[in-house]
Amino acid sequence: MYRKVDDFITDWNNGAQGTIQVLESLTDEKLDQAIVEGHSTLGWIGWHLATAPAFFAGIVGLNVKTSGNPSEVPTKAETIVQAYKTIVDDVQKEAELLTDEQLAEEIESFGNKTTRGAMLRTLIDHQTHHRGQMTVLLRQAGLKVPGVMGPTKEESN
Repeated sequence: MYRKVDDFITDWNNGAQGTIQVLESLTDEKLDQAIVEGHSTLGWIGWHLATAPAFFAGIVGLNVKTSGNPSEVPTKAETIVQAYKTIVDDVQKEAELLTDEQLAEEIESFGNKTTRGAMLRTLIDHQTHHRGQMTVLLRQAGLKVPGVMGPTKEESN
């Protein structure tokens, strides 16, 4: 749970840089890569990362919009990257309007009560989870796996 807005913004920007590295490894030809048929694809997960922050921001009370329809995955990797970069900036700008006191306020989330600070932590965790899924799919697709939290096997050889 975040108690200081600056702490959230620092973590958000750090996480976003890693996610951008992963998204920039995508290619148009590999957006349909899934672990097995019928599971989430690189394109779907990337687009989800570029659109889902608006959902979490809305719960927290921030005015953040998506760059496109969350259910229509683009066919161009660059569209996903640019939409993600836009939403990262929008979340930061809106979060800067919060006060530390507001992070402790209770809000409704999925039929339960939580705090704004806890929901912002969930946003970060959600992003980290899907970024990890993407690194597995990148390797399976034969694409570059960036060392987001340290060098990858390929980078350490």
